[in-house]
Amino acid sequence: MALPVAEWQARSARLWAALDPALRERLAAASLHDAVRLGCDLLREEEAALVRLSHRARTDKEPEAASWYREQGNREFKRGQYQAALRLYSKAASHQLPGSPEVSVCFANRSAALLHLGHFEVCLEDIGRAESHGYPDRLLPKVLLRKAECLLCLERLQEAQDILRVLESKIALDGVMTTHLTRLKKLNQLKVKLGEKERCSEPAQEARGGIQGEPEIWEENSRISGASSSLSLRFDAERGRHLVASQDIVPGQSLVKEEAFVSVLCPGESLPLQDGDTAWDTRATSADLYCHRCLRQLLASVPCQGCSYAKYCSQDCADRAWQQYHRTECSLGALLLTLGVFCHVALRTVLLAGFAEVSRLVEWSHRGDKNLQNPEARCKSVSDAGAGSRGIPGCGSNGRYQSSYQALFHLLPHTEQHSPEHKFLCTLSVVALCKQLQAAGLEAAVLNQESPQQWSKPKSCGKTSDELSPELKTVAEAMLRHVLQLQCNAQAITVMQELGPGDGAVVDKKPVRLATAFFPVLSLLNHSCCPNTSVSFSGTAATVRASQPISSGQEVLHCYGPHWCRMRVAERQQLLTQYFFKCRCRACLEELEPGVKSVVSIRNSFCCPKCQAQMQGEEDTLCCSNEACATSASREHLSGRLQDLQQQIKKALDLLRVGKAGKA
Repeated sequence: MALPVAEWQARSARLWAALDPALRERLAAASLHDAVRLGCDLLREEEAALVRLSHRARTDKEPEAASWYREQGNREFKRGQYQAALRLYSKAASHQLPGSPEVSVCFANRSAALLHLGHFEVCLEDIGRAESHGYPDRLLPKVLLRKAECLLCLERLQEAQDILRVLESKIALDGVMTTHLTRLKKLNQLKVKLGEKERCSEPAQEARGGIQGEPEIWEENSRISGASSSLSLRFDAERGRHLVASQDIVPGQSLVKEEAFVSVLCPGESLPLQDGDTAWDTRATSADLYCHRCLRQLLASVPCQGCSYAKYCSQDCADRAWQQYHRTECSLGALLLTLGVFCHVALRTVLLAGFAEVSRLVEWSHRGDKNLQNPEARCKSVSDAGAGSRGIPGCGSNGRYQSSYQALFHLLPHTEQHSPEHKFLCTLSVVALCKQLQAAGLEAAVLNQESPQQWSKPKSCGKTSDELSPELKTVAEAMLRHVLQLQCNAQAITVMQELGPGDGAVVDKKPVRLATAFFPVLSLLNHSCCPNTSVSFSGTAATVRASQPISSGQEVLHCYGPHWCRMRVAERQQLLTQYFFKCRCRACLEELEPGVKSVVSIRNSFCCPKCQAQMQGEEDTLCCSNEACATSASREHLSGRLQDLQQQIKKALDLLRVGKAGKA
């Protein structure tokens, strides 16, 4: 959920309605600086209620939950449901205290599921984790057998032989041999298998890759980080900052390759808890399935050492997240889940930027607050192409626009366009979060005043003063700015997710929001309901490609969500109100134009069979919109080809559903 939980929104709305009208007017007109100051005073009576609400979202480690999840995992393992067992063992490990024998058993059990699933390398990693966390010596022969089996499967014969020798020694030292009869049998089987592999071993051949296409030629823009040299940054009063093609662009050409400045995984749905309830959910959500730092899909997660919520794809990701931001966020997990993803993104943004940079830009905004809200006032000199980019908001002194905190800070918060009630909710939320940072003794971490030796554990207590320190007020102001920016500038990182189990070879998928992120360069693209680009994601990286020919001088456009293919103009215009502009793209203008029959010219358009540009024309003969192409075709002919294709697709799907993939 982007915004806070419904109960906190309702309390904020009631508090707003109960305020004196004069105070409401002051808050509505307040700058971000003044809004934070007023919010500190108004939050006091609601703080206790927020603490109660946050108790419903549990992120602490619960050993009882770990035992329950492990038992459920054992049950699934016995039924042969190894994938389900794997996820349940991961949940169990996330609730156990690090270094305990119990967590080592969770990793060992998970390694057994991984072996059955054929993930031998990851199985070895889990065995290593079990050993490093103090796996009981009496149980060690069991995991050593598993380790030897993995090594054999991976053709690491010498290592397998060494492990088998160690295992024989351990069993021989145990006086009660009857307890190891099954393991001895397994050991002998592995020794036979090892001997066979050694006799049949062949010199390793160099792996030959498949046929690969030529690598794409990529020349980065000298003025815009992560952007192609075929783009230019422009500014005018109507469109603000935007990107245009500086040369002709062909379909499929990469235009932007950007790593998110910050991203936060969306938690996904979980069972709602009432006060005092305990419910351990066996369902897997996004928080269980993807790395909380790099967003890679998880197989065997590495849990955070301090909370049960954060999970990572590797120890390296866990360590990097802890160093960069999670050592501050860890003890606040329940509050962050209560306040919503936007608040979480805002906090992580200032943590990644560092207090020095945050403070510098907040102070700068006080000196030029009006210009910051009205960038065209400071950019009259850059309305033409020859003016360069030096004066464009977000650019450095050298005129270069980078995917940096400075660029992010200059994304418009639209302070005056947000409703007073929404701005009040956001203010209360960020002030509450900063007060909790202070109360938990995390202020030094936020202000980058901790030494590495102090990073090991989150603090449990700190200042109890109701008044925020001046530094945390600065942090709160920056966070409020970012929460307001996110309504217009948040980028959903999406993945394709299956809709149910599917039937045979036919699998239905839909894009789902995996994370919310800030992409400063991607945010330069303006919206169109019929865009000329498409966006794809790999982890936290976005790639923008041209979806049709783009002529030199033409604006490069991106769809914010409402697309002409998926919804009518009235629905699109309603959804776009959150961005505080009225869309005037070609699709909207044609649909809104009186006398136009539905959306024939857009919705039923065809691509040129030669260059893939859009075909144009209201009569029977359609012409390519690309002036350099000049291809024409009959609408009737193209419609007939479309109907034939649709019929063939239907037949192919029917064949797939009955298992006739070859014919399909």
